[in-house]
Amino acid sequence: MALFAIHPGYGFLSENADFATLVIDAGLIWIGPKPDSIRAMGMKDAAKTLMQNAGVPTTPGYLGADQSEVRLQTEADRIGYPVLIKAVAGGGGKGMRKVDRAGDFTAALASCRREAAASFGDDRVLLEIYVTRPRHIEVQIFGDQYGDVVHLFERDCSLQRRHQKVIEEAPAPGMTPAFVPPYVMPP
Repeated sequence: MALFAIHPGYGFLSENADFATLVIDAGLIWIGPKPDSIRAMGMKDAAKTLMQNAGVPTTPGYLGADQSEVRLQTEADRIGYPVLIKAVAGGGGKGMRKVDRAGDFTAALASCRREAAASFGDDRVLLEIYVTRPRHIEVQIFGDQYGDVVHLFERDCSLQRRHQKVIEEAPAPGMTPAFVPPYVMPP
């Protein structure tokens, strides 16, 4: 019996839970996250809530359902400036606006919502405190249907233009065992 598998690559198809479901329902092997995992992580607010509930530290901000301009302005003022407005359905550096002062918030929010609606069909946003000197470190993790999990170490994705990664450097410079908090992979 021949087995056929689909690896969606990296990008739109790899993040499409409906596509993954179609592949599985067709009797093919899907090489990628389970559709439920893709759905759980597909929206920034839901993914962040999931991580907070799991005890993972996250950037302080506002993830609420109340998307009124008044509530968002109030939350931005509470968080403090600079603040980052992020499209809930965003990705690829789109739908993000840094706001340095309260007087600029309304215009930045409107601009962010327009871009989010045009790019993702969803104008909802979340707010986060703007981290002025961040390090964007990623760890690629692979697991299989048998419970085997490996990681491919860390990479530094801090060099960005317009919130879009330009260079990924591995191993990440300056990452030492003392710098990385210990964690335990589940069995």
